[in-house]
Amino acid sequence: MVKNDTSVSLREKLLHLIDTRTKPPGSLGMLEDIALQVGLIQQSAHPAIVDPHIVVFAGDHGIAATGLVNPYPQEVTAQMVLNFLSGGAAINVFCRQHSIGLKVVDAGINFEWNNTLTNEHFIHARMGPGTANYLDGPAMQPGIAERAIDEGKKIVDKIADSGCNCIGFGEMGIGNSSSAALLMASITGIPIEECVGRGTGVNNDQLQTKIRTLRKVYDLRQLDSVNEKPLELLKQVGGFEIAMMTGAYLQVAARRMVIVVDGFIASAALLVAQSIEPSIPDNCIFAHTSGEQGHEKMLRHLKARPLLNLGMRLGEGTGAALAIPLVRSAVNFLREMASFDSAGVSDKDQQ
Repeated sequence: MVKNDTSVSLREKLLHLIDTRTKPPGSLGMLEDIALQVGLIQQSAHPAIVDPHIVVFAGDHGIAATGLVNPYPQEVTAQMVLNFLSGGAAINVFCRQHSIGLKVVDAGINFEWNNTLTNEHFIHARMGPGTANYLDGPAMQPGIAERAIDEGKKIVDKIADSGCNCIGFGEMGIGNSSSAALLMASITGIPIEECVGRGTGVNNDQLQTKIRTLRKVYDLRQLDSVNEKPLELLKQVGGFEIAMMTGAYLQVAARRMVIVVDGFIASAALLVAQSIEPSIPDNCIFAHTSGEQGHEKMLRHLKARPLLNLGMRLGEGTGAALAIPLVRSAVNFLREMASFDSAGVSDKDQQ
């Protein structure tokens, strides 16, 4: 990961380069912190963001079929994936605007494509037709979480091998904010009632039903007892897309790539990945504070400083897509901005 025996000298070099650009020290605020972080991730005094991508993992959740936790029918997951592939979603707009690559992964959608869907942006990696209803039993069969994690790693490897060194992860799955809330409550110890939010837009009565349902699930699946067992936690209440994203996080960090973390569900997957590899947040830049209940508490748990706070809670990786241009700006000022010496500008020590 980021920390190794050479990091101190590289850190000093990067700080010197940042401080000697033609600006008052610290005047670019968090952009200076990002430039330093990206340099340490890439182990380079000349960091660069190359061919950034958003990868949207999609999967269905058995709980969604009950209607207890979501106002939209489960079919919306597949419908939105088709919208991604036709270019009509918010994530498509932002990726086009900022020249960001986009991949959409079927991690486990309850829809039969019959192998007829061919699209350069689409990745078939289906673990099954959605998870099981965790009110009735574990969400996943034994071994499936491990398979999904391995598949996430392979997806990252293929994208990285094409030249990409910066990835943000998005998700799509009706019911996945419920899975994320359960994962958050188990790992952080924050009461489930404080983790559950409105998701795709439940009203007040539906929110109370959602909270009661997930409290029941938390107790049924005995999540207090598996908070330090990430694979078992995924098996009990995870989603295929969340498990696959967990593996993707692990591999992005292993390959010294920059991770741009999106919102509530993406951050919940990061919590699981951190339970497996504690140093992963060193590679993470946090895009935004979601408008989803619980995300701000999750960010505090991760000791994260998000770049944006726009009240967004759409998912899809939209927050990450908006943050990537800021990350680019951070490394570009370091690479392209003149130094006091090269520009012939007096700095404060010469006055």
